[in-house]
Amino acid sequence: MSAGQFHLNLSLMTPGHFRAAWRLRGHDPLAILDITHFARLTEQAEAAKIHAVFLGDSPSASTAVARAPEGGIDPTILFANLFARTTHIGAIATSSTTYNEPYNLARRYSALDHVSGGRTAFNAVTTISPAAAGNFGHNTEPPKTERYARAEEFLEVVTALWDAWDDGAIVGDAETGVYADTSHIHPINLRGEHFSVAGTLSLPESPQGRPLIVQAGGSPEGIRLGARFADIVFTVAQTRERAIAFRRDLAAAALSRGRSDGGPITSLGVVVLVAATAEEANRRGEELLAALDIDASTAGVLGALGITPGSIGPDEPITLDHVGPAAGGSDGFRASTLALLAEGPLTPRQLVFRSAGGSGHRLLVGTPEQIADDLEGWYAAGTAEGFTIMPADTTVDGPAFLEQVVPILQKRGSFQTEYTGQTLRGNYGLPFPRRARDSTLEVAG
Repeated sequence: MSAGQFHLNLSLMTPGHFRAAWRLRGHDPLAILDITHFARLTEQAEAAKIHAVFLGDSPSASTAVARAPEGGIDPTILFANLFARTTHIGAIATSSTTYNEPYNLARRYSALDHVSGGRTAFNAVTTISPAAAGNFGHNTEPPKTERYARAEEFLEVVTALWDAWDDGAIVGDAETGVYADTSHIHPINLRGEHFSVAGTLSLPESPQGRPLIVQAGGSPEGIRLGARFADIVFTVAQTRERAIAFRRDLAAAALSRGRSDGGPITSLGVVVLVAATAEEANRRGEELLAALDIDASTAGVLGALGITPGSIGPDEPITLDHVGPAAGGSDGFRASTLALLAEGPLTPRQLVFRSAGGSGHRLLVGTPEQIADDLEGWYAAGTAEGFTIMPADTTVDGPAFLEQVVPILQKRGSFQTEYTGQTLRGNYGLPFPRRARDSTLEVAG
């Protein structure tokens, strides 16, 4: 990636980050299960030289599935299929550190990195969901401090497993019969509060050393986790000032955790709605907003702000004076929304729209030129090293961004016209990882 250029990822969330987009005319409500839908988008993204496709995931379904699709195909399974159809584009798959075991996930992501030639990233998230707790036999979900303590141990074990094989451990000498030099394989034997893991993976290091680690927590706990382990941190911000401040805090946290590489790069989530004219873009925005269950959406926004749902009507202004204590949910989304309210009062309906149905991410509505101008302006201001593009309506805005916005950015020199590396790590311009041999976990005796 050349100096002055930013990276671009593309979210494949279907039907889109306006979750009610499936209701619009011409949409397939079963697209979330259609492999050809995801393959088409990924192939278009690779043709546009997008760095990676991205897909969130959760180990549970909620009552919100009554109004819109949830979950879908496990991203690691989906991306194994998509890698077979592509040659350069990377994929960022999401898995929970709260409801998985580190050995199984380390093995799965290592395998995915090998079969893709080094194009895999693991988006490590903690899970806030009573339904997920029940799925895994727990009466209650763990508190935040416990979730993040588990996540830190989880990533320590995973990286130690990935780094257990030295480069060149496989000899493959037919004359002597030596296949692997076991002095270059270092089984781990780590014991902590949450995990006790001994052994090694059956696979050597992958073509990019190990899969990239992506992290998305905006809380102090999330920042500390990302500062220690992440190659990329996925961020949310409704204002430039908020994005710049988060990037500064993350860099300081990385330095305090002993990282000398400058810490993780940031990828700012932006929901895009693209149309040929501003009038058409606004019309489509109104159509997407009308498809939402406005009562449920405004209740979600108000609850995240510590405001009792129903206490403020959908078209009554909210100020910072209305905001109450945090009551769970995403700290990053809350901070992003508070930064927006600091600029002036907004109604719950306006907040729902400007956060793409209540997701918390900034909604960018406009023509291809307007969207290109906006991304370049935010990048020049130092908000992030790049952007994760989140189509408002994946069926419409995914292809529109790839076919209409990307060529403008490429013509201006803001985005790559060719892949520059052989691996995802190389395409982001990230260094080969140092081996994780020094552990803060106890070495079991």
